[in-house]
Amino acid sequence: MPDFLARDREWSAAMRAALAGDGAAYRRLLAELVPFLRRICLNSCGRAGLAASDAEDAVQETLLAVHLKRHTWVPDQPLTPWLAAIARNKTIDAARRRGRRAETDIADFEDVLAAPGEADSFERELDRQGALRLLDQLSAKQREAIEAVSIRGESLRDAANHLGVSEGALRVSVHRGLKALAELYRKLNA
Repeated sequence: MPDFLARDREWSAAMRAALAGDGAAYRRLLAELVPFLRRICLNSCGRAGLAASDAEDAVQETLLAVHLKRHTWVPDQPLTPWLAAIARNKTIDAARRRGRRAETDIADFEDVLAAPGEADSFERELDRQGALRLLDQLSAKQREAIEAVSIRGESLRDAANHLGVSEGALRVSVHRGLKALAELYRKLNA
């Protein structure tokens, strides 16, 4: 039997004992859960561009949620997926609170950032023409979505109304279009 199944059986038994009033089993369980939850939260926060400190906060929030919602766990079901879902939800909550933006001090990049200055108009025109050629390779739906949101700077609501689609569909078109543009750019510069 794989280790994760054995671990889940042990944790499930400890949670059942805790629900029956065994405080020692509950304390041991919570202590054993911390490394598991930390791994999940670190991975999720890393994918969301959040700091390790956000992951630690998510671990603490997950432990609190487990404590407050332990009565919702179904004792004949595996515990690990229930725990993992709570941990992922807490990291999603953290990403939403942070606006899904990674925060980095700009001073860390002073050696690699270009000095402010006026770009040569000829080079700007070449870049613009290249970008337009790449945009022309997208589907009409993706191109219109990107032009509305990324180029003209329309809000999602306004662009969706203008294009006659839902905001969700517009987000999908922008995401897929940007992904396609990135792939086209990689091929062009390969």
